[in-house]
Amino acid sequence: MDRNYSLNEIAIMTGFSTRTLRNYLNQGLLKGEKIDGAWQFTAEEIDRFFAEPFVKEGLRIKRNSIVFDFLADRTKKEKRTCVILDIPISLKERGTLSDFFCKQMETVSDAVFTFDWNEGNARIILSGAEESVASIMESYYGMKSGK
Repeated sequence: MDRNYSLNEIAIMTGFSTRTLRNYLNQGLLKGEKIDGAWQFTAEEIDRFFAEPFVKEGLRIKRNSIVFDFLADRTKKEKRTCVILDIPISLKERGTLSDFFCKQMETVSDAVFTFDWNEGNARIILSGAEESVASIMESYYGMKSGK
């Protein structure tokens, strides 16, 4: 069975606020189903949403701003890092990968993340406190190696 995604998980993946996503729901750009009072979205609904030209441009701007903001801040008071991963993956692997990073982001408050999937390639951008990003990356590589 394919899993559904919550509004919070879409917010984590996109960098859009839940308020912005609710506005997209009201406008019909994002479609989902309320189950037990909470919005739920299928991977197909998310793909359709990400493909909307207006949304696609907003996602591009969000992704670029994470990297630009990291590079532009030359007066950091603590160690920060920014990681960009380009990963060729299947549609099935995409769900596992997005699930992994969404779960990891629930455990940190000092990092930002975006997830994009296009034609068999995932792009993950992760930026934040060095310790948080390093911990997430260690978990990712541990997962990949089966540890």
